Amino acid sequence: MAEDISAVDVAELERRVANLRERMRPLEDDLAKLRGERDVLLTEVRRRRRLAERTSRADLKSAMREGTFPTIAELVAASDSGSLDDYDYNLKTGGQVRLGFPAARTQSLTFTDGVQVAQAADLARAAELYAAGWELGSPGRPGVRVHFPGTRQERLISADDVYARPGDS
Repeated sequence: MAEDISAVDVAELERRVANLRERMRPLEDDLAKLRGERDVLLTEVRRRRRLAERTSRADLKSAMREGTFPTIAELVAASDSGSLDDYDYNLKTGGQVRLGFPAARTQSLTFTDGVQVAQAADLARAAELYAAGWELGSPGRPGVRVHFPGTRQERLISADDVYARPGDS
């Protein structure tokens, strides 16, 4: 609109605005219908994604119950090398977790001999500590420290309740 509207009187401006609103009304109605259709489709996409996630989690829990995946205790006892990041870790409920502290850049396991505490940043160090008789946990607090990805929520879980499965990467 290249016209200089500063010279147009108020009544004419109001008439033009009313005219534009009248021309826009069918477009707004069409846009509302399109948004409704889009929302129905997005709801179906979310429903299917959630169903797939629920099915995947149920399959994972079933595989853990069948013994397909080792617990973290079994993994440490059977491994002598490798990275903790080579595996994805899940609670027995199916929820995915990471090992160690929430703010840490790398995953780790804590071991104790009853008095001292040592951190294992990889499976080689974990196997070394395990072979020396150290147990997962800290003095008086056996277990594995885990946190939920993307959160600062952490828990100390029994080593038999955390399962390791080969990572996706």
